[in-house]
Amino acid sequence: MMYRSLFPRDVLAELDRLQREMQQGFRVSPSIRGVARGGFPAMNVGGTASSVEVYAFAPGIDPATLDVQIEKGVLTVAGERQLEQPGEKASVHIDERFAGRFRRVVTLPDDIDPSAVEARYRDGVLRISIGRKADTQARRITIQ
Repeated sequence: MMYRSLFPRDVLAELDRLQREMQQGFRVSPSIRGVARGGFPAMNVGGTASSVEVYAFAPGIDPATLDVQIEKGVLTVAGERQLEQPGEKASVHIDERFAGRFRRVVTLPDDIDPSAVEARYRDGVLRISIGRKADTQARRITIQ
């Protein structure tokens, strides 16, 4: 007979497994909103020594309807995706594309320069580049 310990060796791993099982139980179908992954639009956030780079994947969005703001170290990307209706006589069998208002909020590092921001939208990807303050960047000191 095999015995199971009341306290698993890695309690955090067990809690993570339980959380995944619970999320799978509530997931009815895949969603473009990415409920399990964070929302719409999907985002990648990274950085270099001189900037913070944010990529928001928002295909089918008119860039003029996007609202990008930075306030008190928080980046907000908001907008609305319009519902595209097929012809009036067409019937819809599957409708998985998200339509409606969306808003994503990202907390930025303390060393960003809110006056050095550039945003570009191309091929469904919004790229936001936020410069870092010059006085916080590492600099090389020559030894004499």
